[in-house]
Amino acid sequence: MVYSRELAVHWAAAISNTLVANFTRAKLEQLLGGYVEQLLSGGVDQARQVGRSMVEHDFIASATLEKSLTSLGEHTAVTPAQLAALAAGYADGLRDRTLDQQELSRTAAITTMRRAEAAVRASEAKFRAVFESSAFGIVVSGPKGEIIDVNEALLAMLDYKHEDLSKMSGRDIVHPDDRAGLRELTKQLIASEHDNVRVEKRMVRSDGETIQTHMAISVVREEDGTPPYLVTMIENMSEMRALQTQLVRQSLNDVQTGLPNRAQFLGWLEGVAGSKGPGTLALVQVDIDGFRGVNDAFGHEAGNRVLMHVATHLRAVFSEEVAKVARIGEDEFGVLVRDPQDVRSVVALVEDFTARLEEPIWIGSHGVGVTTSVGIVARAARGGDSADLLRAADVTVGWAKRDGKAQWALYDHERDAHDKQRYALAASIPGALEEGQFRVDYLPVHSLTDGSVLALEAKIVWDHPERGVLCPDAFLGQSSNNGMIVRLVHWALEAACRHAADWHLALGSRMPALSIDLPPRLCQEPELVAEVARVLERTGLPASLLRFELHEHLPALLNDEQLDELTILAERGIGLVLDQMNGGNVGVDRLRQLPLSGVKFTGAVVHGLDEGANRVEASASVALLRWATLLKLPLYAEDVRTAAEAARLAELGVTGGQGTHFGPPLSAAEVSALFLS
Repeated sequence: MVYSRELAVHWAAAISNTLVANFTRAKLEQLLGGYVEQLLSGGVDQARQVGRSMVEHDFIASATLEKSLTSLGEHTAVTPAQLAALAAGYADGLRDRTLDQQELSRTAAITTMRRAEAAVRASEAKFRAVFESSAFGIVVSGPKGEIIDVNEALLAMLDYKHEDLSKMSGRDIVHPDDRAGLRELTKQLIASEHDNVRVEKRMVRSDGETIQTHMAISVVREEDGTPPYLVTMIENMSEMRALQTQLVRQSLNDVQTGLPNRAQFLGWLEGVAGSKGPGTLALVQVDIDGFRGVNDAFGHEAGNRVLMHVATHLRAVFSEEVAKVARIGEDEFGVLVRDPQDVRSVVALVEDFTARLEEPIWIGSHGVGVTTSVGIVARAARGGDSADLLRAADVTVGWAKRDGKAQWALYDHERDAHDKQRYALAASIPGALEEGQFRVDYLPVHSLTDGSVLALEAKIVWDHPERGVLCPDAFLGQSSNNGMIVRLVHWALEAACRHAADWHLALGSRMPALSIDLPPRLCQEPELVAEVARVLERTGLPASLLRFELHEHLPALLNDEQLDELTILAERGIGLVLDQMNGGNVGVDRLRQLPLSGVKFTGAVVHGLDEGANRVEASASVALLRWATLLKLPLYAEDVRTAAEAARLAELGVTGGQGTHFGPPLSAAEVSALFLS
């Protein structure tokens, strides 16, 4: 029911500006909601009924049908067959509506003709106006089929001149196979009490071409007993069916590239997942890297050229004999490969495609490079779920993008399952925070010369009710790019500052610094300085005792205003330590812009000093640490595992260290006990 409501609202938004009839938004959504229920619970017959009903409710603008088909086609629950049936029902309803209006006009004219003699001329004029202006072909014929008169629309439809057609019988323009049936039908109509009948028959143009027509045949009976005559209105169904085909094609194809669109692609996926589908399939999702940037820099026409560039090469590599290609999103394409030889053959096609993109396209004087991130999913087809397949492809593209873009990635079920768990954890952080499942532990930073505690690094720990105690690496990674991390770190900052303020009261000048990780997402918050100031004011902790650890890639992520915010924190006495997790390169110019009070190393840099490290690792670690001493800043090491590592770090000028060599993290109570002792 919720899905039906969402689809009805989406449909209403798409067509509301195209309607001739005056609907309130609520009334329109209610009506479309009923249509959606019919489409989701039924098949093509119900879809055809929906199309006819749309006309009955005055949805008669051509844009209304087009936007309806496009809107419905974006949803997997509405099949391409239903879209075609809806368009056909709409066309039927529109045709019947027009014929009914023409019939009313004809009846009014004939009724007028039978009035008093004084009004005869006026009634004939009205009938003639209908006769000559109608978009339908009209033929007036005698009871034996002789043609009395035809209008211009019929002459154009059959490509005859008036003088030629007037010499012919009605049977001459009807298809030979339909003549007997039509003759019998008109005899029955004249003999009965009925005045009209509708029927589909074939007619023959002057060039011999056969066209399918819909005929509305009416018998006109005179009161004086003279033989009746027939008025037949004729619609060229060939044109209408061509229009239906065009509308369906438009609803299933992308305008910019000419490729099938998402609706048709979803239909393919549903088909291959059936019992009669192929044994295996490969789904390839192609995302254009930086597509929005091209649009913003050069305009949408340039963006369309990029789309065509990618579409052309996809068609060339993945031919129709091999696969089906579609545009499934703004900058996304899908390729469905049925029964691939193996995964390597699909990878070879993908690499062929990406190689063809290496040549830039020229937009004015600019040579624009086009790269793509590609996700490849290969699996058994039968019994599969198309929605799950699409999700897997989207996830795989995400891996390719996170690994640096301009490359392909293969779907890995275990990696996906692991990511799902991490995302689920990240999504449940707000609730866990409300329920008090988080706490702050502290990892001491010890002096490498005398072993004293130089600082306490706050670590967020999650006492998960099902998974036990979780360290930050298990849940912070997936939440670092969204708003969840902001609230959690704000909470941890205040909790840690309250603990540190209490310890400061007991220790005074002997109190070590409080260190806490400041993720890039928080460094980009416009209220960072104000929020830190509020926390320090509420807790009473001096700013000089607070130290933030900054991610190694942070300098490249911040703009000048955000760097200024960090400078303000430093000017207020708060320390800033750059956490060089693996000794990654940071531009010297960006380092100069950061008012650092220390640099921290971990990972390969520290372990390269271990007795078991090879010569290359050891040389690299020594060189990096010696370079760091030139910064004239205190150096710290994390994940120190052995006494040998600690001793070597001290020799190279590192001030403090933390890790298993010094002991595990401590709870707030354990820190209090340590300081009291």
